[in-house]
Amino acid sequence: MAYNKVSNKTQDKDVKYLNKDFNSFKNQLIEFSEIYFPNNFNDFSEGNPGMMFLEMSAYVGDILSFYTDTQLKESFLSLAQEKENLYNMAYAMGYKPKVTAASNVNLDIFQQIPAKLNDNGTEHIPDFNYALKIDENSIFNSTEGSNFYLENQVDFSISSSTTSEPEILYYDGDSNPSYYLIKRTVRAISGERKTQTFTIGAAEKFKTLELFDNSIISIESIIDSEGNIWNEVPYLAQDTIFDKIENTGAIDPELKQYNQQTPYLLKLKKVPRRFISRFKTNNQLEIQFGAGVSDKADEEIIPNPDNIGLGIKDGRSKLDIAFDPSNFLFTKTYGQVPANTTLTITYIVGGGLESNVSSNTITQNKELITFSKPNLNSNLSNYVKSSITSNNPESATGGGSGDSIEDIRLNTIANFSSQQRTVTKDDYIIRTLSLPSEFGEISKAYITQDDQISPLTTEYNNIPNPLALNLYTLGYDKNKYLSTLNTATKTNLITYLEQYRMLTDAINIKDAFIINFSLDFEITTYKNYNNNEVILECISELKDYFNIDKWQINQPIIISEISNLIAGINGVQTVESILLNNKNGVNLGYSQYKYDFNGAIKNGVIYPSMDPSIFELKYPNQDINGRVTTY
Repeated sequence: MAYNKVSNKTQDKDVKYLNKDFNSFKNQLIEFSEIYFPNNFNDFSEGNPGMMFLEMSAYVGDILSFYTDTQLKESFLSLAQEKENLYNMAYAMGYKPKVTAASNVNLDIFQQIPAKLNDNGTEHIPDFNYALKIDENSIFNSTEGSNFYLENQVDFSISSSTTSEPEILYYDGDSNPSYYLIKRTVRAISGERKTQTFTIGAAEKFKTLELFDNSIISIESIIDSEGNIWNEVPYLAQDTIFDKIENTGAIDPELKQYNQQTPYLLKLKKVPRRFISRFKTNNQLEIQFGAGVSDKADEEIIPNPDNIGLGIKDGRSKLDIAFDPSNFLFTKTYGQVPANTTLTITYIVGGGLESNVSSNTITQNKELITFSKPNLNSNLSNYVKSSITSNNPESATGGGSGDSIEDIRLNTIANFSSQQRTVTKDDYIIRTLSLPSEFGEISKAYITQDDQISPLTTEYNNIPNPLALNLYTLGYDKNKYLSTLNTATKTNLITYLEQYRMLTDAINIKDAFIINFSLDFEITTYKNYNNNEVILECISELKDYFNIDKWQINQPIIISEISNLIAGINGVQTVESILLNNKNGVNLGYSQYKYDFNGAIKNGVIYPSMDPSIFELKYPNQDINGRVTTY
């Protein structure tokens, strides 16, 4: 009867799997003892030695439950809390955490350039033979203590939207220009260059090195004692990088004509000597090389059509030879590994809050200067070199500490969706605008589904391609007016996008249409206000509103916004009228395209054409006209 009684209780017993803390385990064990051992163990007081074993069992269950839950939680990016786990998941998903944030600033660099007579001997012009080149990574110092290095090379011989027109600085005794002043604006990043050397012995696959320094921003270069350059890649299986080649006639005679606007061509370069880098949880940077430890050619240890099979030129047959799959780890597929050499690693450190320096403080320089032309007058060259000055009109911003746990989590999630691929239309626009400026300046980009593919026959008027996209682009000329991209820039863009586009995507790069216009307005003013001052203030606000940096392709003009802008200026009583008119004609300095502004207005909004186009108020000083109406 006792056995049946226990059995009945066992059948009625509910097993609970959600109670996983210490007290729940203990209560379940006590209840289990009461059911199955009512006569052997019935003293559940704290002083009973049996309670010690029962509580130890509950303790073990609690610990195991905790670590099981924690390990499961740490395997999910959205739940993980351990920094090491987050670092590993971030690198696996293509995001590289930052241990420091560097500030950046637009730096104005000035150079004096001597004058010379033109070919006809009738006019003094700048002698661009003395135009300087300042290497990227050149250091400029702030009086507040932080160092800044240039993100790109500065070449004063190249005209662009970031280069000012030469201004006469000095005159000679005959009142002729003797020196001009040129300004170039370039991006500078806070940081200081440091170097470490490592002596490498015998070859070791996946060799790793660790830089013992804090606040490392990036690795600038790794060069071995034989002069070989080792290149950083996102992952070791990637064997190509972007290479910057000067746009000269020897490289490409057809694209050389565009070297003023596109000084460099973008090419792909295979890099057998490569490495990856990753930060560890102690903020130290680890560098890892490939697995190419064999000194034999790859085709000697892996299958190759030239030395396998029947009928090859030397008569060898290797059809019956088994190849070890592990041989692939010893090839240069993941890059070579350094051996019996000395590596010199140059890297950039810095960043932090202290790098956010004030404006007008980056005035000292330690730049690396060369001339565009050789064999120049030495005294004049030395003077020109010494004329380099710099200044930052605005303060440097962006400096701070590295990624927090939440930063790593959110940035990794954001990065994972694309995996360095252009998936959405926005991805293509961002990637297009990210093309480095030395390969051509792309200022505006707009992308849409292709529906204008030319038909193969005349039976159909339109054959859309669902896998093709039309990418419309524009750039700036040296005066910062909108212009179409030259062939060299488009070629660089094709090379750049090719490495990121989806396999099935087709991209058609086209020129967007530029629509120039003028604006006339009439207002009434309050008494006791100077009409001329009110008009000038209105024109100033309209110039800022139509600043081309603020306008994008296919952006409409909203009349009510212009009216509200003018009405909000002190002294304006009412806005009587606003009139926009098309300005066209290449001989007048405008776009060639005509546009019917009156026909494009709908409900107070001027819409661009069906073809992607952009409105540009090209000459605001002459094309904004205001008038005060009096009654």
